Amino acid sequence: MLQIYPMGITLHYSGRFNEQASLAHLVAEVTDIAEIYGWPYYVFETTFPTVGFNADRVNNSIYGICFTPAGCETVDICFLSNGRMSSVMNLELYGNTAVKKYREYLYMLSVKTQYAGCDTHMLLVHLLKYLESRYFKNFKVIDEGYYWDSGDEKLLQETFAQYNELLKLTGNALRKHPMKPGETIQAYFDRILSLSHARAQKNLHKGR
Repeated sequence: MLQIYPMGITLHYSGRFNEQASLAHLVAEVTDIAEIYGWPYYVFETTFPTVGFNADRVNNSIYGICFTPAGCETVDICFLSNGRMSSVMNLELYGNTAVKKYREYLYMLSVKTQYAGCDTHMLLVHLLKYLESRYFKNFKVIDEGYYWDSGDEKLLQETFAQYNELLKLTGNALRKHPMKPGETIQAYFDRILSLSHARAQKNLHKGR
């Protein structure tokens, strides 16, 4: 069910579960919404352990639900046993690390919406805002489409259009200038940058 896409507009988020709320109710509501929109979903544990909430140490269980809108990465509405938001992938990658910097990655979530489109991006923003009001605390969002803070649909559409153009240009460049057999990454980018500099010089001379 997990889907991952290359570069594009992304929602980054983090937070904690509000211990005054009900995880089972959250899961039930998100399940209903996923079924209404036809999103595949998966339900994890729906009851937190009776001890260890807000602690630094966590067990190996995931609590909550995840779902996958069409054309979108999987959205994790998931928590660890300490109540902090996380995901299966984050727990596997960073759950046992002793490095403080990597430990913070355990609690950083993101979902790329570029290929799902503006409507899905807006719907996810409104859903997260609704869930925050009922179930989350210390919830933070960085929206690369700027819709979370602005609520400006036109700005979101313009941002999507800019990213789509960038992706188109990147795709064209990759097709026109693929890596050569045996070419290293450094040599490849040296060659691409040389072509870019040569093109810039040519355009400069044309303008004189």
